[in-house]
Amino acid sequence: MEYIAIGLSALSCILLCILLIRSLRPARRPYDDLERLFRRQQEEARQNIQTLGNIQAEASQRSLRQLEERIKTLEVSNKQELEAVRESVSRRLREIQADNALQLDKIRGTVDEKLQKTLESQLAQSFERVSRQLEEVYKGLGEMQNLAAGVGDLKKVLSNVKSRGILGEIQLGAILRDILAPEQYEENVAVIPGSPNRVEYAVRLPGDGERPVYLPIDAKFPADAYSQLQAAYETGAHDAVDAAAKSLCERLKGFARDIRDKYIKEPCTTGFAILFLPFEGLYAEVVNRGLLETLQRDYHVNVAGPSTMAALLNSLQMGFRTLAIQQRSSEVWKVLGAVKAQFAQFAGVLESAQKRVDQLGKDLDTLVGRRTRQIQRALREVETLPEIPLDAAGEGEE
Repeated sequence: MEYIAIGLSALSCILLCILLIRSLRPARRPYDDLERLFRRQQEEARQNIQTLGNIQAEASQRSLRQLEERIKTLEVSNKQELEAVRESVSRRLREIQADNALQLDKIRGTVDEKLQKTLESQLAQSFERVSRQLEEVYKGLGEMQNLAAGVGDLKKVLSNVKSRGILGEIQLGAILRDILAPEQYEENVAVIPGSPNRVEYAVRLPGDGERPVYLPIDAKFPADAYSQLQAAYETGAHDAVDAAAKSLCERLKGFARDIRDKYIKEPCTTGFAILFLPFEGLYAEVVNRGLLETLQRDYHVNVAGPSTMAALLNSLQMGFRTLAIQQRSSEVWKVLGAVKAQFAQFAGVLESAQKRVDQLGKDLDTLVGRRTRQIQRALREVETLPEIPLDAAGEGEE
């Protein structure tokens, strides 16, 4: 391609020269010569161009062959270098794999060792914690067994009629001891003279004579009927609830009838007695069922729970104090009468003493006035005595 460019440049120069010569020579002949020259030069240039083309083609083919040879050589060299690189990379990869495997083995060993230690520590702590929790569970089971035994004992107590009565009696006695003085109530007393029946507790109320009036208090606990009612409440069956409530009411009416027949007889006792129920829930059932008024009206028995019993005893205690004040009021009037008589005598004594004090004052005034005048006269006489010279007094002494 370079030769073609050179040839074209030379042809252009020749054409320019011809044009210049043509412009400088006006004659026809020189122009023809120049034209022939130009044609000859043009033919030579065409031949030169063709020759240059052939040379260029040969040079191009030769360059292509050289390029192909170089490419082949380069390809072989690249293959050899790539093979060497591949071999080096493979060898390096094998070394890296071996080193990684060695490092992984070390890491695996370290991790296994740490995991083993951690696992052993965690297992030891877990076993210790589980052992401690099992010990606490065993303790809890022991306490539950003790509680179950206590509940069983309580169930036995509550299932026994006599034990249930003793339970209510103990609770009633504790309330009485907390509120009343020992001389204000009696335990297991025959409130009716000549009767073999003895009430659990009776409050001593003042009577007309020396013998007191008793207020009978008896503790009852229908546990079986009450437990049946609670079980019926849990099931939610209305028929069962009504039947259990009816049974409980009948039991309480029987208790009230028994108390009325055994322990109420005026004037030895009050006109009513008290039925003590040891649980507030049982007392609430009596109130909710309207049984409280029925027992008061038909059997003259008042029903009291623990809280109402305490309130009733507190009111009785206030009544005792009021009655004691009323009983001692006559003694107070007697004392006030004696004080009045003594005060009258004391007034006479004071009046006599006042008279004596007045007479004594008069005597003192008389005595003080006369004696004072006598002393003053004596003092005046002392003031009028003659003066004695000191020398004469001295000689007399010698």
